[in-house]
Amino acid sequence: MSVNDRVRVEPGTAGARNEAGGSAAGGGAAPKGLKKVVAASMVGTVVEWYEFFLYATAASLVFGTVFFPNAGTRLDGIIAAFLTYAVGFIARPLGGIVFGQIGDRLGRKHTLQVTIIMIGAATFLIGCLPGFDSIGYWAPALLVVLRFIQGFALGGEWGGAVLLVAEQSPDRSRAFWASWPQAAVPVGNLLATLVLLTMSAVLPAEQFLGWGWRVAFWISALIVLVGYYIRTHVNEAPIFIEARAEAEASKAVRVGVFEVVRRYPRGVLSAMGLRLAENILYYIIVSFSIVYLVTVHEYNTSQLLLALLIAHAVHFAVIPQAGRLADRIGRKPVYLAGAVLGATWAFFAFPLFDTLNPVLIVAAVTIGLCFHALMYAGQPAIMAEMFPTRMRYSGVSLGYQVTSVVAGSLAPIIASALLQQYSSWIPVALYVLIACAITAVTVLTLRETRGISLRAVDAADAARVAAESGAVRA
Repeated sequence: MSVNDRVRVEPGTAGARNEAGGSAAGGGAAPKGLKKVVAASMVGTVVEWYEFFLYATAASLVFGTVFFPNAGTRLDGIIAAFLTYAVGFIARPLGGIVFGQIGDRLGRKHTLQVTIIMIGAATFLIGCLPGFDSIGYWAPALLVVLRFIQGFALGGEWGGAVLLVAEQSPDRSRAFWASWPQAAVPVGNLLATLVLLTMSAVLPAEQFLGWGWRVAFWISALIVLVGYYIRTHVNEAPIFIEARAEAEASKAVRVGVFEVVRRYPRGVLSAMGLRLAENILYYIIVSFSIVYLVTVHEYNTSQLLLALLIAHAVHFAVIPQAGRLADRIGRKPVYLAGAVLGATWAFFAFPLFDTLNPVLIVAAVTIGLCFHALMYAGQPAIMAEMFPTRMRYSGVSLGYQVTSVVAGSLAPIIASALLQQYSSWIPVALYVLIACAITAVTVLTLRETRGISLRAVDAADAARVAAESGAVRA
């Protein structure tokens, strides 16, 4: 049973009231310092995802040639590169477990400082790696190790970044404020695409494959320093400080991933169900679309990166508005609309890709990311409202990151294999449809949590712990 099964919220209220008579963040006005917290979370998230998505784009365009030249066909090399890409996703749940434990015990701020340094160092070193022609199989082996470090760090990044904002946001506008770190993701992707677009446009193909792509990875070192500095100047949420003090004072209160799995298995499974379609749809749009257009139609790389650049800019603008909508009409209807519309995307997008019309290609990618935004924007608020503060970092990180292993990491690989096997996009469209159907069913099983107080969630959890302790003493 999840917290949301016991805490009821009347639609349209400013927030479920706790016994003290206050909402979690005092109504709808933004608390003092919230915008600074949002900025700190966003800057760090831009850095993290610039580096993570830079790898995704490079895997589609470069790594198959540089690190796997003997893989066979070009598509075989791309699939091999995507397998190293998947290593990062496999590492993410481990990072989520480790950093979730640390974040629930020591705090969100210090955890985020560690993750940004780790992922920055790994990304810089990827740019320094010699290719297969220079050191043979050591090249892909070292690439896998650095990719694992990237994924491990990112596993702890997302939960801390969104909770730093969500736990300091007003009850009635939590989805809007917490959607801004989500909006930082397309900004990071946009920057990665912009750098690669510039390098591929100004350099001959031989130079781009030789050293041009490395510049984008080296640039990360500068942005990491900026992100780390900004994150040193934010404070923990008061609700977290209170929860940590209570946990330290009471031996009956535990934190960590094992506790969240034991007490809130439904919350973890619901978070995974919500994540499935969103994650698969995103990577089909931003990664497999590149593979499809480049391998099937030999589409111009620079034009393709330009299309993604436009789509990422629109994605950034739409996410906060989708978050605002989730605060107005509820989390469930917005998320459900994203799942239903996402199920239709591949059936019209790939025919538009086949036209090779640049405008239609941009339209297909942009529309897909708008559908994705309807699910992605409300995710931090929904997941934060599923778990009490003492184990929220572990809960959201586990549900979010474990799903990445079977969703985003495998999506480009599965889609590429389906394309290779059937020489058609229809199996890929059916794959996306099934994922969206699973997420839609998950949404329908949830309770609406719009306006809920995080203090009320904590109070329900405390009452449960007290009842269990009383039963043991009796």
